[in-house]
Amino acid sequence: MKAWFAIPLWLRVIGALILGVLIGYPWGKYGPVFGVGVEPTDIKIIGDVFVAFIKMLVVPLIFFSLVAGVAAIGDLKKLGSIGWRALLLFVVSGQIAVWLGLTLGTLIQPGAGVDTSAIQMGATPDPDPMDWRETLLNAIPSSPVQVMADVNVLPLIVFSLLIGVGILMAKQDGEPVLKIFESGSVVMQKITMVVMELTPFGVFALMAWVAGTLGIDALAALGKLVFLNYLGCLLIILVMYSAMIKLIARLPIVDFFRGIIDAIAVSYSTASSNATLPVTLRCAERNLGISKPVASFVISLGATVNMNGTAMYLGLATLFGAQIFGVDLSWGDYFLIALLGTVGAIGAAGIPGAGLIMMALVFGAVGVPLETIALVAGIDRIMDMMRTTTNVSGDAAVATTVASLTGEIDKAEMISADDV
Repeated sequence: MKAWFAIPLWLRVIGALILGVLIGYPWGKYGPVFGVGVEPTDIKIIGDVFVAFIKMLVVPLIFFSLVAGVAAIGDLKKLGSIGWRALLLFVVSGQIAVWLGLTLGTLIQPGAGVDTSAIQMGATPDPDPMDWRETLLNAIPSSPVQVMADVNVLPLIVFSLLIGVGILMAKQDGEPVLKIFESGSVVMQKITMVVMELTPFGVFALMAWVAGTLGIDALAALGKLVFLNYLGCLLIILVMYSAMIKLIARLPIVDFFRGIIDAIAVSYSTASSNATLPVTLRCAERNLGISKPVASFVISLGATVNMNGTAMYLGLATLFGAQIFGVDLSWGDYFLIALLGTVGAIGAAGIPGAGLIMMALVFGAVGVPLETIALVAGIDRIMDMMRTTTNVSGDAAVATTVASLTGEIDKAEMISADDV
């Protein structure tokens, strides 16, 4: 048992993925392995249990994380120029990221051409047929408890945001409630980490099922999804963040990336924004010359609400599922995905596997079958590592830009940091 947990989770997941493909493909093509009288679809129950645990976490994780994230902003009156600039950059960059994912998914179509007739699907959520007026009205939760029970996305988000704003407005009187939500957020993150320990078993079962039932076409489609995930994240880092540093902050791009190289390395290996937070703060203060108050506020807030890699992936994965299962999406669906992808990324905890949990919300809103989660769960960890690197790099980019705009950065220290 100790030897098992001594192996990094990401390595266990990759090993399970490879083993699942190696066993599942010949199993499905040539019959039961070693005379075992079961089919690849029978082993899928292990993966289904894993996905069921993930779906169980959606509502409480979103609720506690969003409320705690909004309340973490602090006193709205004291935020001043730093607060609104940071929040504006977070929202704008999140929207650009999710639309990038939608664009890549539309142009490349990674899920097209896969035969899913062998999959026995459960109930598929229907797309919302209402016009924008009814959608706006239904975004207001008439019963928060019912909203949570139905996993109704928009009203759940609105209710969570209002609770967070209410805590800010209450100031000292709201501190006891804030502690409850902060503790709840931490507890849910711990529970998520426990569920993530099931990932190798779920990945093995799901990849064996995918390889054995859908064959090479499905594996090729998943390979395209991984490629597009990395391509999208690299475009965000190299184009959007570079433009932010060069055009808005007016600082050298090479010096910025040299300054955060340690945070990039830790984020890719751990796939956790929260685990990387101390390293990101150290890089921001020591290597980039950002003042401690700005670095602490912007980067800590960004670890909660700035998830551009996750936002991009939510848009990409939704189109992947729609293409796999032949769901036609309208422009209205695209805008809903863009909205929920951005807000869902804000609600995603900065821990491994959080993006996988958020997919259930977005999929259900536009009628994409939840079986898509089972298809992508096996490769999610590989993509999560790159998404986390994108998220952490974005935190540093926004902090650097805001610090430059407000005069809270020692530019000489940033440029000379590589010589120290």
